[in-house]
Amino acid sequence: MNTNRSGRPALTRPDGTPVRVLVVDDDPDLAEVLSGALRYEGWEVRTAGDGAAALAGARELRPDAVVLDVMLPDTDGYAVLRSLHEVKPDVCVLFLTARDTVEDRIAGITAGGDDYVTKPFSLEEVVARLRGLLRRAGMARQLEEGPRIVVGDLVMDEEAREVSRAGRIVDLSPTEFELLRFLMRNPRRVLSKAQILDRVWSYDFGGQAHVVELYISYLRKKVDAGRAPMIHTVRGSGYVLKPVVR
Repeated sequence: MNTNRSGRPALTRPDGTPVRVLVVDDDPDLAEVLSGALRYEGWEVRTAGDGAAALAGARELRPDAVVLDVMLPDTDGYAVLRSLHEVKPDVCVLFLTARDTVEDRIAGITAGGDDYVTKPFSLEEVVARLRGLLRRAGMARQLEEGPRIVVGDLVMDEEAREVSRAGRIVDLSPTEFELLRFLMRNPRRVLSKAQILDRVWSYDFGGQAHVVELYISYLRKKVDAGRAPMIHTVRGSGYVLKPVVR
């Protein structure tokens, strides 16, 4: 398998060209450190120190992903994100924030952000989050990677759109398939209802939590029926898919 300088499997755009990332932060030292880590992945990276420069850079670079500080000198990251989506609607956005309250997380997700990390953070975490976002959004592919996702005895063939558990086919509706795909691409990670709504239904968080609950119940009946459960509820936080430990 092709790897980058970090030793991880190389991730490129679907056409084989380098992933394009825009880093927006008014701290030039932090922006440079982040850029270095992302260039180490083999990606094309540019930086911007404020909202105006971010929009100018986005128009020129047409980035696949943006690492965006919430607090900028001329505006806030949420306003920048709204403008970025006008330039490139499908861009993945990873917020950088010094705040970690539930309200702040919901604000970022409802503004259209895909994920967030809280300062101080590790460079490995930022890279891992970006790789996950790009792959889930279909903006990048891992070289020589097959179309299958495997979590324990649960297998998903993305190209054939088939799912099996312990060798037995599981029939899913298109929405159930997308929900399970999101869970399987994030094994052992607790996903909030807001994250699930944003990724699977593209809804802003608010008044639609019952949709997630309903489809999680559908999945459980099909994936976990008569077997040790893989889909778990984390009270007050969301849902997590975990392989069965034997």
